[in-house]
This record gives sequence, structure tokens and C-alpha cells, in this order.
Amino acid sequence: MKVVLTIAGSDSSGGAGIQADLKSFEAFGVFGASVLTVLTAQNTQGVSEIYPVSVQFIKAQMDAVLSDFEVSAIKIGMLYSNEIIDTVREAIKGLDVPIVFDPVFISKAGSKLLSDDAIENMKSLFEYVTLITPNIYEAQALFGYQFAHTPSLEAIFELPCSVVIKNHKMQTKNHYRSVDTMFTHRDKKVFDTPYIDKNNNTHGTGCSFSSAIAANLALGKSLEESVAIAKKFVYVAINNAPQIGAGKGPIFHKKGGEICARKRA
Repeated sequence: MKVVLTIAGSDSSGGAGIQADLKSFEAFGVFGASVLTVLTAQNTQGVSEIYPVSVQFIKAQMDAVLSDFEVSAIKIGMLYSNEIIDTVREAIKGLDVPIVFDPVFISKAGSKLLSDDAIENMKSLFEYVTLITPNIYEAQALFGYQFAHTPSLEAIFELPCSVVIKNHKMQTKNHYRSVDTMFTHRDKKVFDTPYIDKNNNTHGTGCSFSSAIAANLALGKSLEESVAIAKKFVYVAINNAPQIGAGKGPIFHKKGGEICARKRA
């Protein structure tokens, strides 16, 4: 069984962060290991408390996992501070495995979760990762991305890693599509699913998307295949959400994995 490591924050409600990553790994039949960076008290309505883990303990977790398991891929999520970013960067420098980095620092609503200097420091990870998966706001902050804006596209093409920019809502004829765009070297690839309207079950979709990509890379899929599978996985999991919580509910990871597996068979 392939082992995939997630380095991310904990979500006490189980819908996002480490918990969503492990559920995504399980949905694709890989074994999930974890390194906790931040503890949060949260639910579907928001985050009430954040408690960062010490960098010494983050390093101890990394050493424990990597010294015992042959890790086939890594997903990185919320890093929270300069010190944690530095610690993770040092840990992944010498690794030769696919690494998917979801730079969690601006929410879907546009609220900033990290300081400006930490956001700048985050860029130092790019040369050590395979793919980054920012939302539109994060892409704007990291490299000035604007949709269909040539200068910002040139900046993306110059990055040392591939990029998937998530969640454009685009109109096609009489309906909308949810579009993710991947930039790899000088190539651009678009992945889309029907836009899901009137469904509030989107808690942890970004975490689940990036961890699904990492799981499929561990299974030997190409980057393009992994992104396409992850896009479909999240779409199915939203549509089969368990309808729990008073706010933005979690998705159903198991059902997403089952349906993706059936379609690949």
C-alpha cells in the first residue's frame, strides 16, 4: 500500500485540514500519515481558536514518519507562521517524491489568514514542490494573477513548479461551469465540472482536492490525470454531502472515491 503524508492543520469538525486529507487518502486506497502544524477549534460556521504546534514537535513528527515509512507523495496545507514554513522547507528539501502544496492563507471569501512576510516566505517552498493549488485570491497575492491577463500568466510560467488555480465560475451557453486551470511549463490545461448552485456543502473542498491529487500521484498517475480525477472527486463528494452542520457542511469523501473508482474501472 502506498503511503501519503499530509503536513497541515487540524479541523476539530472533521471537514477540512488533516481530517479531510486522511479521508481523501482513504477514498483512493492509500495509507495516510500526518504531521500537525496547527490545532483549530472550528465547525461548519467558522474558526473560534487557533493554536500553532511548536516547530520542535513538527520536526519530531516529520522525523518519526519519514524514518519509518516509504512515503510516495506529500500534501502540504496550512503552515500558519514563518517559523513553521522554515521548518517544513528544511524537511522537504532533500526529498524526491511528488509534493502538492495548498497555500492556505486567504479564505474563499477573501479574508487573509497569514501576515504579509509569511506569505512572501511561502514562495521559498515553490522550488521544492511539484504543484501548488491556490484559490483565485491566493494566486493574486502570490504572483499577481488576473484571469486572461498576459503579464500575470508569464509570471506563472516562470515558476519552478506547476500551478492549478481553483474555482473560476464561467458561463458556457446557458449554464455555468466550475473551472480549474493548470499551468505547467509553457502549457495550460483546463478542468471543469458543472457549477454546483444552491449547495452549501463546500467545507474542506480545497484540502480534499489537493490531497486527492497527492494520492493519485502516489498511485502512479500523471499530474494531469491526478488533477482531473481530483476535480471529479470533489464534484461528486459535494453532490453526495451528508448535510450536517448549521453552516458550510462537509463533503462525502468516501462516495467521491467510490464513484471515481467505478468510472476508472
